[in-house]
Amino acid sequence: MSHTITVIRGDGIGPEIMDATLHVLDAMGLGLVYEPADAGMAALDKHGELLPQATMDSIRKNKVALKSPLTTPVGEGFSSINVELRKRFDLYANVRPAISFPNTKSRFPSGVDLITVRENTEGAYSAEGQEVSADGDTATSITRTTRKGSERIVRYAFDLARRTGRKKVTVVHKANILKSTSGLFLKVAREVAAQYPEIECNELIVDNTCMQLVMRPEQFDIIVTTNLFGDIISDLCAGLVGGLGLAPGANIGTDVAVFEAVHGSAPDIAGKGVANPCALLLGAAQMLDHLGMPEQATKLRAAIVATLEAKDSLTPDLGGTGTTMSFAKAIASRAAA
Repeated sequence: MSHTITVIRGDGIGPEIMDATLHVLDAMGLGLVYEPADAGMAALDKHGELLPQATMDSIRKNKVALKSPLTTPVGEGFSSINVELRKRFDLYANVRPAISFPNTKSRFPSGVDLITVRENTEGAYSAEGQEVSADGDTATSITRTTRKGSERIVRYAFDLARRTGRKKVTVVHKANILKSTSGLFLKVAREVAAQYPEIECNELIVDNTCMQLVMRPEQFDIIVTTNLFGDIISDLCAGLVGGLGLAPGANIGTDVAVFEAVHGSAPDIAGKGVANPCALLLGAAQMLDHLGMPEQATKLRAAIVATLEAKDSLTPDLGGTGTTMSFAKAIASRAAA
């Protein structure tokens, strides 16, 4: 059965890593059909808007999108195109795995295998009530947490644990100080956790979580938390395993899912053919899981690991002299075997 996915090639290094990723997926013979769509600066140049209606229609129709990094212009339009996509499609769950890979510049070359599940639509990033006083001395923004938002993200984390055989969920909060917003999140999390007695649940304050991640990351399995905390923690976790070049992300809603590399568009190296495609390839592996192709997703991840182990055509950020496409071809040869 073929699947049609919306493909957003993005800005900066986006087109290069997308071409590399699609090369690998095509080599695997998965029967995927790609529907191109524009967003970001590429869309602004071509259509006069950052997020054209045609792109929204494509994502809504296909229900799955694979997206390269986008550039949001400073001082105009959306505060973030990514945030806007999450709002429009209610992509409430941001799922960020962090896994140790061989031959990377990592402080933890083994032992890290965790997932951060971040609430994606509420909290500080909803940007409600933003205003600056007339004298410029006071800035205000509302942070809103709801029972519905809290329940569905915590339930997603526990369902993910149950589905993937993970044994522990850590609820990260700041309810000792933020007694209303973080307090509600923690209260709801406890109610949901009680419905999954086979899965261990513990609670950690966010600052302690950051310290524990740096000291003993192996103690974590799945972390679930609110929007701002999840943004910070997931990047910290990427740093544990070698950086954002190995960090994929999934944005999951009830009807639509968008998969991506979470790093930026890196305009300083755009067009040089040296960008590492691993983050987007790992995002594609998350997409294959979502599409009901877990065996192919596992095969793709294994091919990436094998290529890293062999130091075959690695890009400069990984210590090699390969190009984006030569690295992709090395991965493709193993993924297609």
